[in-house]
Parts: sequence; C-alpha cells; structure tokens
Amino acid sequence: MKMEQDAYREAGVDIDLEAAAVKSLISELTYRRTDQFGMASEIGHFAGFISFGKYVLAMAVDGVGTKMLVADALQDWSTVGIDCIAMNVNDLYVMNLEPVAFVDYIATSELSQEQMRQIGKGLNEGARQANLSILGGETATLKGLVTGLDLAGACLGIQEKEKVISGSAITPGDCMVGIPSSGIHSNGLTLARRMVEQHGSYSDRLPSGATLGDELLRPTRIYADALQVCAETAVHGMCHFTGGGLLNLNRLGEFGYVFDAPLPPQEIFEWIAKAGQISEPEMYRTFNMGMGYVFILPKEGVKTVQKYFPDAQIVGHITGTPGIRLNGKKLF
Repeated sequence: MKMEQDAYREAGVDIDLEAAAVKSLISELTYRRTDQFGMASEIGHFAGFISFGKYVLAMAVDGVGTKMLVADALQDWSTVGIDCIAMNVNDLYVMNLEPVAFVDYIATSELSQEQMRQIGKGLNEGARQANLSILGGETATLKGLVTGLDLAGACLGIQEKEKVISGSAITPGDCMVGIPSSGIHSNGLTLARRMVEQHGSYSDRLPSGATLGDELLRPTRIYADALQVCAETAVHGMCHFTGGGLLNLNRLGEFGYVFDAPLPPQEIFEWIAKAGQISEPEMYRTFNMGMGYVFILPKEGVKTVQKYFPDAQIVGHITGTPGIRLNGKKLF
C-alpha cells in the first residue's frame, strides 16, 4: 500500500515553502537599534530578546492556527485560549526564560459575546498555569478579510543573561529526556482535519472512547516546571515540538539526535497515520508524535527532570554526527 510522503503539503501547508518564505522575510530585517536595549539574539530561535542591564527581555509570538476551525465545528472555544498561551510560553521555557506578561490578538468576521467569553476563560486558565498577567490585546472585526475567527498572542519573558539556555552547551553523550504531550497540541491541524473530513467525523470514537473532536481540541500542555528543573541542575538545551515536529531540534545546533527509546504516540496519531497512509517521516515532521518537550542534559540531571515531570523518560542521546535518527533509522 502506498505511503503518503507529502500529505501535509497536499492538505495545504508546505513546511519547506514556509521555511523559504520566512528566510526571505528575515533577509530584509537588517536594521538594529543603535542605542541601549539593543538586540541580544539572532532571529530564528524559539524567542528573540534584547539586553536590559543584567537581564534579557524576551518576546515570543504564536497563535492557535486552524485548531480554531475545530473549535468552530464543535462550537466549543473554551480551551483554545490555553493553546494560545501554551504555544507562546513553551517557546520561552526552552531558553529558560520566565514568562511574565501576555497580550492577545483576536481577528473575526463577526463578533460574538459567547465566543469571546469562552476564549477569555481559556486565556485566563492558561495565564494561571503559566503564572503570567494578561495586560490587554486587540480585537479586530475584519469582515471581508477574515472569514472566521483567529486567535494569536505575544508573550514577554525575562531572565538573567547568564542563565539563558540556547543549546550552545550541548555535548555528544548528553541524554535526551522526553516529556509527553497532551495530544496533538496546536500543530498539524490542517492535515488532521483533512483526515477527519475524508475518513471519518468529529463524533467518531477512538478505542479509548474519546471522540476525534475531543482529541483534536485537547489543549496544549504547558511545561512551566521546566524553569524549576533549570534552577536545580545543569541543562544544556531544550526543545518544544511545534510545527515541523522533530525538525525543531535543528534550532539547537547541528548534532546527532538519536532516539532509541521514543515515547509512544497517542492514539490520535495512530489514527491519522492509518487513515491517510502517511509515512513515518512525514508524521514526525508534522506532529509532536507523543513528545511535546525534551531536555538535553548530562545523565546526572535526569532525576531532577523526573522530580518535576514524573512522566519523563530517557528517549535518546546526542552524538557528533548530524542528523535525526529514530529506532536506528535516519529520519532527517
């Protein structure tokens, strides 16, 4: 049976084209502030930051994406605010940056008080989990430009300069300790929705009893305790698996990322792969495949990770030969 290699692109998202388009955008962003509070990072990592005395102030921006269409289909917007917070704060945690403030952006074709109430409920819960303040935001009614509802946000983080973790300390021999995701999180929903539309319905049930709709709307896990781990043991690098799946590891440097004991993917990923006959590499470059976050650190730090994340497991190790390998096979 033919395995689909370009399912995400055919569903409407071309990861390679996105990377090229972003590169074109970044090539034009050459101006840098010349006074104090200058830029202290390169564009392209999980977050960008500026120098602020002995601290750095960091910014991250992200959105919920087409998971909003799942919320529309199920008429349930009560958890997408958690996703919006999570997608931002997790990108700060991976650099040991502490999120402190957030602003949201909502674009819609038509305002609904009930939708806004539910979105606010989720944003508030996400803020509670991440211990940050929502300072405000922007709500825009853009009939003719927007045909549904879009939710995004930007997050401010802070950390002492010497405590920022970029991945530069990663060393061959380091352990990779994976933390499970809560499910699909907020990436790959364009492909996931296509599989549901072509091969089932949101009300179809998985073996666990959960519906496909339940699983696609399950909120993204917030890895707030990563800051506690970094405070207690030496961490060389961290990664949050968003769009691009395992390819996000390349943001940390050209190392060999060897997964010889990967976390098991949840049943939603098994269903998507089977429904669309999607190849293993395509699944791992689109979804988190059961692992939402990974710590890269010396072996003696593993117990500290497991202290704060009891479901953490050693999933692999670092080598000096570039590439991403899974169960003995090179994926990328």
